[in-house]
This record gives sequence, C-alpha cells and structure tokens, in this order.
Amino acid sequence: VDMWRAVAAAAAASAPARVLCRAPPLLPPRRWAVSVAVSPAAGLADERVETRVAGLGPGQPVTLRAVAADESGCLFQSCAHYRADSRGELHLGTDASHGGDYTGVEPMGLFWSLAPAGMERPYQRLVPRSTGTPMKVEMLVHQGHSRPGAIPGPVVAKAEVERWFTVPGVRRIRLKEGGVRGSLFLPPGDGPFPGVIDMYGDEGGLIEFRSSLLATRGFAALSLPYFDFEDLPKVMKEFKLEYFEEAARFLQRHPKVKGPGVGVIGTGKGAELALSMITFLPEVVAAVCISGCSSNTVADLHYGEMTLPGLRFDMNKVSVSDAGVFDTFEALDDPTNPANSPCTIPIEKAEGHFLLVVGEDDRMWKSSLYAELAIGRLRQHGKENFELLSYPGAGHRIDPPSTPFCQVAMDRVLGVPVLGGGESKAHAHAQEHSWGKIQEFLHLHLG
Repeated sequence: VDMWRAVAAAAAASAPARVLCRAPPLLPPRRWAVSVAVSPAAGLADERVETRVAGLGPGQPVTLRAVAADESGCLFQSCAHYRADSRGELHLGTDASHGGDYTGVEPMGLFWSLAPAGMERPYQRLVPRSTGTPMKVEMLVHQGHSRPGAIPGPVVAKAEVERWFTVPGVRRIRLKEGGVRGSLFLPPGDGPFPGVIDMYGDEGGLIEFRSSLLATRGFAALSLPYFDFEDLPKVMKEFKLEYFEEAARFLQRHPKVKGPGVGVIGTGKGAELALSMITFLPEVVAAVCISGCSSNTVADLHYGEMTLPGLRFDMNKVSVSDAGVFDTFEALDDPTNPANSPCTIPIEKAEGHFLLVVGEDDRMWKSSLYAELAIGRLRQHGKENFELLSYPGAGHRIDPPSTPFCQVAMDRVLGVPVLGGGESKAHAHAQEHSWGKIQEFLHLHLG
C-alpha cells in the first residue's frame, strides 16, 4: 500500500479533490464494534478485492453500499442486502446478496453495479478520465435492508478503497508523432514488450484506462484516438487507413516494442477499424475485436486508391421507448445484402489472428451476427485463424473487469440515451472472463 501512497501523494498535488458522499454520524457505541475491511485497500482496478464485515449480531440484516465520484463530481452508488452468519460475520466472496442491485455470491458486485445516484443525470458512464489518480470507492455498512434509491439506515462501519489504473513505473507519453495523436503507455523495466494499439468507438476522443491497464500487464499500449481529439477531424466523416498505418509503424519501430508485428484491440467502431488494419497492414498480426462489425460502417475508409464505403444507419429503423431511450439494433444496413458487398472488409487477406468478442444481448447492433459472418468468410477461404468468445446476457461494451455495467448510456454524438443491452451480472462475468482471454491471445501471438 505504501507504494500506492507515494503515487497518490504525487497525483493529489495535481488532481482536483473529489467529494464523496459523507456518511451520517455513527450510532452510539454498541456492545461490539462493527468493522468492514476491504483487501487490498489500494490495488489495480482489474483485480478482485475481498470484503469482510465483522462485529455484527448473528443473522443481523445489513445493507452494504458503495459510493464513488467521477472527475466531474457526479456521484455513483450501489447497494446489496446481506445477513451476518452465526458468528456475526460476512464475507462477500462466499456469502450471497439477497436483494438490492444484485443477488447471489458476487465478490465484486458493489463495483460493477455502480450507477448514477438518484439526484444525478441518468445514463452516465463511470469511466476514468485520468489514469494517474485512483478511483476512490467508499464502502458503507448500514443497519437493516434498504431498497435502492431509499434512504439507508444508520452507518455502522465504513472503509475506503482505491482502484488504480496504473502501477509505479508505468510511463505515459503523450504523442504528437507526425500525424499520430494519443498516449503511449510503457510498462516498468527495459523490455522489449509486446506492442498493442487500443481504440474505442464512435464516442471519439482519447480513452486511456484500458491502455494503462494493459501496460500494467506488460504490454506497450498505444491509446489511439481517431477523431474529435486535438487536430484530428471533429466528426466521423471519412477515414484514411494511412493514419492507422503510421501509428502501427511508429509502435512497431519503437525501441521498447518487441517485433516483428504489433496487435490491436478495438471496441465498436474501433473493432471494425482493427479488422481493416489486420487485413491491409502487414505490421498488424493480431486483432481483438469487441462488438464490432465485419463490414466498414458509417464513414468511408480510404487506403491509397482503394475505398471501402461505409454501411449506413437508417434512422427510420430506430425505435424510441416511452422513457426516451433509443434502440438502434435494426438501424444498420444489412451487410448480407449483395448491394452492400463493397462495404465488406476482405478479412480473408489477413495473415494474422483474430479474437472476436461479442455479447449475445448487444442491442447497439448485431455483433453476434457480424462475428458469424466474419467466421463464415474466413472458413470459406479455408482459414481457421480465429477464436470466438460469445457471452450470453452480455451487452455491447465489454470492458476490463469490474467496469460498472451501463445498460443505457448517453451517446456523446447524438446526445440521446442509447440502449447497449445486456444484464448486469452476465455482463460483469463476461468482462472478467474476456480480460484474461484477451491477454492470453495477445501474448500468444505477439510473444
């Protein structure tokens, strides 16, 4: 923990103070002192913690609550109902929640079920913007069972836990290298390290937390924005693959990066760009595609004389619920329609390996179908250079473990809430399982 404290002290000097929800005063002392212990109290955000409560009465009902704030001060919270065992103790690794935001034995349930508090704007994601400061989560033990959104009973114990996205020694280098923008995260030590380009979807901008975690796991990770960042284009109008080629060559030639090839991991639009990169760029030898499409979408993609037109969204096929939530599941043009074949990414040309990751309840678009189409195309050309991870009950955005589940999220471009799909527990399990498999795949093909 001391190691983290040193990093925290440095980070605190430059970070705005976070306001956490202050708990009500403790009750007068009782015959026993209730305590909650979270271990490790400071650790990596993709690792499990152990949460134990002691000093309760046998069978005593309590509500456990987690409270966190994002960089803008928006509060997120979650809760679950537990009963102490005959010794007056609770262990979230073995004891089941009986109600609240989830049920069953879920050691990390309070983390992945964090959602905007009642007084906040709904449909916001708890996504870390700064990788150098930890996400602080307050764990509270309340008397009795209180349902989500209700005023909980008196606090009998509390603890704070820090969730870090980096370790001491990871270097973050902001890039302005030719046309390439972004951040390069290098693990501690001399290397060389396997190199990975990391891209997110149509929200644009620079999203670094996955790259930072990959660097803590031994990868040289380049977080690559491709629009709406610094001097990059403001909107997704058209793309030139040369930009991504320049990024791949920069990473491949970096003295800390192990060759000969690099990998790419992408989510949504980023997954689809990853497919194009491994197809056309010899530098890219492994692609992790999370919830992507096997055709180029929305924006035309140019590479030299070649153009892959983008499949279009038909806004007439978007349905809107009574609550004003947009469902875009049917809106993308059908990639199997022969008229749309020019949009198909010719992935059979790729020499490298694919890992396709999909949630079977993705409502953003039909990523399960698109993965099937990609696999069918590869097999048709006699290729078996792929793995598929398909998760029942998981939604669109499958992030590193314990990232809070967000079934509906505000779309930054459209400014409306869009249904991502999924069920919280299944989605959380998909995040945990896929994260290990993604690292195995990248190590296997990048050394």
